Amino acid sequence: MSSPYQKFAYHTFGCKVNFADSCMIARELVNKGLTEVSINQNAEIYIINTCSVTNKADKKAERFIRKIYKRSPKSKIIVTGCYAQLNPNKISEIPGVFQVISAKNKFNINNYIDDENIDMSKHDINNVNDFNISYSVNERTRAFIKIQDGCDYICSYCTIPKARGKSRSSSIPSTIYNINKIIDSGVKEIILSGINVGDFGKDNNENLLQLLSEIEKIDKLKRYRISSIEPNLLNEQIIQLIAKSNKALPHLHIPLQSGSDKVLKSMKRRYTAKDYWKLINRIHRDIPGICIGVDVIVGYPNETDKDFIETYNFLDQLNISYLHVFSYSERKYTKSSLMKSQVTMEQKLYRRTLLKQLSDKKYKIYINNNLNQVREVLFENYNKGIVDGLTENYIRVYANGNNNLLNQVKKVKLLRNNLDVIGELID
Repeated sequence: MSSPYQKFAYHTFGCKVNFADSCMIARELVNKGLTEVSINQNAEIYIINTCSVTNKADKKAERFIRKIYKRSPKSKIIVTGCYAQLNPNKISEIPGVFQVISAKNKFNINNYIDDENIDMSKHDINNVNDFNISYSVNERTRAFIKIQDGCDYICSYCTIPKARGKSRSSSIPSTIYNINKIIDSGVKEIILSGINVGDFGKDNNENLLQLLSEIEKIDKLKRYRISSIEPNLLNEQIIQLIAKSNKALPHLHIPLQSGSDKVLKSMKRRYTAKDYWKLINRIHRDIPGICIGVDVIVGYPNETDKDFIETYNFLDQLNISYLHVFSYSERKYTKSSLMKSQVTMEQKLYRRTLLKQLSDKKYKIYINNNLNQVREVLFENYNKGIVDGLTENYIRVYANGNNNLLNQVKKVKLLRNNLDVIGELID
């Protein structure tokens, strides 16, 4: 490395797993003697951690790289992440790109800062076997920890297996060790993140239930969430553990993607709409008041108007809290990209608009059902006499207070819901 005092900045696109990875990369560079600055400041090195879940994500990364180059043409721009793994040649042609780092080498970026040769052979995802636990502590109150990476599923629309590799994770003792490190930094809440969290431990003859059972034994840990979990991997034992726990929070994000069995089968999802319906009802039976978020894709190649209406009606009747709605995006290397029947952009936009409106309605109902109840809020932010944070069941609440409340869990009565949920501290 030419200088131990080089300044670097980083920017992350995409999911919380990417965010945790970026934080780990930054910590490693600081440990090597570099100085971290904001992405808006001048730096010798800029690291861009990309996403490739949609064409839009690719384009956003490309525009951002060009923006950095225009602003700082003499700096080194290093690109990593899913887009870099899937299309290294295309990224290497963008003006200003100094290095394109593969999934295998992204935690060793310091080794490539002075290497002007971009070796595309390093981007063979089949060679990625190692797992690196990464986590964020930037928020101080809440931290995301990546407990699993990669995916062994072959969903027809998804490039993640080619971008992230096969499912892998660390051992339970190693994971617990890192969770304790996070807690020792003062963090009150951790979020267990991964590409397919429910597959934790499958490469170590362990499983997610065993990990959760060990997390429950950490006295210093106040609360934790599971970021997202596939419906076919959310079993009765995990539901019961969450129901009985004083640490596991009543909030789950469970991807659905479609309410049409025809579309689910074409997507190669591992459940039916009826399976999903039963799962959601069982969760509500055992965990009253739980917040449930749902991923949905509109405009899948063979999704007819009838299929979409089936999905809409299914979701309208389902007891859920909010939706994350995505328009289908054709991705190279996927089976769905070969399908002839394509939904127009206008149809995708219309369907997405309808589901976003449904999500707003669902969330308003969910909030109203929580008003006049007392919830525990972990306060994260302070601004001009107002503090805000999240309840255990994922409602952002604003209350009068001072910055001494930051990183504190307080009981709050939820009073009203205009644009924001206003709370009154009762302890």
